[in-house]
Amino acid sequence: MTLILSNDDIEKLLSVRECIDVLEMAYRELAEGIGVNRTRSDSIVVTSKPDTLYSLKSMDGIVPGLGVGAVRINSDLVTWPSSDDGKVRRVKVPSAPGARYVGLVLLFSSETGEPLAIFPDGVMQRIRVGATNGLGLKYLAREDARSVGIIGSGWQAGTQLMAACAMRKIDKISCFSPNKTNRENFSREMTATLDIEVVPVDSAEAAVKGADIIMCATSSIDPVVYEKWVTPGMHVSTIKMFEAEPAVIKRADVVVVHHHGGKIRVLGKGAVTPELEEGGKSRGGAKKIDFKSFPTLPQLIVGETGSRTSADQVTCFLNNVGLGYQFAAAGAVAYAKAKAQGRGHELPTDWFTEDVHP
Repeated sequence: MTLILSNDDIEKLLSVRECIDVLEMAYRELAEGIGVNRTRSDSIVVTSKPDTLYSLKSMDGIVPGLGVGAVRINSDLVTWPSSDDGKVRRVKVPSAPGARYVGLVLLFSSETGEPLAIFPDGVMQRIRVGATNGLGLKYLAREDARSVGIIGSGWQAGTQLMAACAMRKIDKISCFSPNKTNRENFSREMTATLDIEVVPVDSAEAAVKGADIIMCATSSIDPVVYEKWVTPGMHVSTIKMFEAEPAVIKRADVVVVHHHGGKIRVLGKGAVTPELEEGGKSRGGAKKIDFKSFPTLPQLIVGETGSRTSADQVTCFLNNVGLGYQFAAAGAVAYAKAKAQGRGHELPTDWFTEDVHP
């Protein structure tokens, strides 16, 4: 039987800490060349809606040690509005019936080829992003790091803080995002979740001032953290490569990226995304940095590259690209627990297999 799981199921089955642990194990296989990951692919075309593009995205990976492979597929309508502070953001529009998004993960057995489970990607992708940055923090931040300044109060920000608290004994958190109501609501919610006071502040600079760890969790494709804010001993963490201005990356003593896999973009006529435009000064500046020259998180985990060597060094982890490999690893945990707990809905596997040679 093939298991159908919901976002609610995934939330109950997979914790940030469990995701950190399974990714750490799986990344060892990836570094050793046992596990494999395919470069993310985005096919993008114009639509009939003004300033809106259609993107069909896919990524996949196989973790032999867990006996699984996974494919993540997203079918998105995407826009690039400017926020009140002038930053350009990448925003998906919920355009499916019922104002919903479309993202699916298909989990397969690498031993039999059969489809094990199908579930939405939303909750899992949030958890795996937080867990990935948590691993970067584990290997790069000072052992005595206690305070976090986070920029962002949206969907990704919560798991970033959960991961930080799982890796270090955090006792002070400040939060900024441009929308005052959002940051205040987020701070209240995360204070209750973490049992640590999260203090909303009026500027990004105020959020990171004096913090041991700077965490970015925004939809901005422009920088939100600047070199003049960075002080000795800080760890800077981003969920995309544009959030820290190039001077921050150059300032850091140790820089590690998530992966060198990158992205393949296939653009239909007239389809231009702001990330690819050279006109934006900040984004153009970021392109001058050779991200492939930096070591990757799997290399860091297996000791192929050095970590922090002194308390006053500045370290930086750039979660520059997502991997289908993450969904295979995290999916294996969720699937095993769902089977053990009897969670989800079973459908005949015959519905998804065939008796003719494909």
